[in-house]
Amino acid sequence: MADAPLVGILVGSESDRARMQGAFDELDAHGIPWEFDVRSAHRTPDAVAEYARSARERGLRVLICGAGLAAALPGAVAAHTDLPVIGVPLRSSLSVLDGLDALLAIAQMPPGVPVAAVGVDNAKNAAVLAARILAA
Repeated sequence: MADAPLVGILVGSESDRARMQGAFDELDAHGIPWEFDVRSAHRTPDAVAEYARSARERGLRVLICGAGLAAALPGAVAAHTDLPVIGVPLRSSLSVLDGLDALLAIAQMPPGVPVAAVGVDNAKNAAVLAARILAA
């Protein structure tokens, strides 16, 4: 199916959707079909696990996860899939470190659970990286 999504974009809160717009636009510019969903690593952990476990069989090839504060979503997703996961650290008005906390949480994953990290609020770069992964 030509229009089946290849990239899954996941955030933990609907309020994060607008900050992922750069990824939507970049994937559209490359003609890469994508899907978007909201599932929280803290509020709906079973739904996150189900999404990650079923991603490959649904045709997804790369997952992009936007997350702020504790930024658990990318790591929770990576724990349940063997697909590449790209984390987008997001700033939060509740953060005392202006997004650095999210960046460190995404970058400091334990051995065997890799998550790529792009710059804070840089969803566009996550999509560029996803396009490069798909082209490899």
